[in-house]
Amino acid sequence: MDKWQSLVIALAGITQAVDLMDKLAKTGYLNSADFETCVRSLFEQNPASTEAVFGDASRLLRGYEVLLDLLQRNKGPQQTALLGYCFGALHLQKRLAGNKNMLNQVGERLGKSRHQVEHFGLTHENVIAGLASIYTDTISTFPFRIQVVGEAQYLQQNRVANQVRVLLLCAIRAAILWRQLGGSRLHFLLYRSQLIKAAEGLLAQAKQARQLADS
Repeated sequence: MDKWQSLVIALAGITQAVDLMDKLAKTGYLNSADFETCVRSLFEQNPASTEAVFGDASRLLRGYEVLLDLLQRNKGPQQTALLGYCFGALHLQKRLAGNKNMLNQVGERLGKSRHQVEHFGLTHENVIAGLASIYTDTISTFPFRIQVVGEAQYLQQNRVANQVRVLLLCAIRAAILWRQLGGSRLHFLLYRSQLIKAAEGLLAQAKQARQLADS
């Protein structure tokens, strides 16, 4: 796997998380398989490869689709909202990286959540509530906050509110990966064509893998 593919996988982790969050806030619906892929990334602290953070690269099919839509400069209210969430996650990641105490606290709390996962399963409501509380107690205390726009009838539900916070945490996890791989804003300005080419290739592979799994 080359550098561009690795960078795209990290970006697709961000876009998949924020797209799920956006749809959840507006419709109350959540794709369980895509959600599980995002949550899994929180517990992969020392992965063998970039794709191993998410299980494998094919699990980010939706992320590639959303990323390509954004990279190809498609403009509309939906794209504007998703870009806002993406850049918000990147900003919060930078703030988190500069606060070592908070970073350590997040790591310790994730370690405790890992024990819950072993007992209940990856996306059990108890696990999700615990992960949501990590976000509430740490990252949400920064002056900058991501304002999630959606329907009050959904956002006021504890289940949805917890899942939204967890998806924000997942987006920040993917943003950490992006930075670790050397990603920066310059890539969006100078290397857009390379990112698009890599995303198209990974999307094709993901679709093929999905077809084989469904056959």
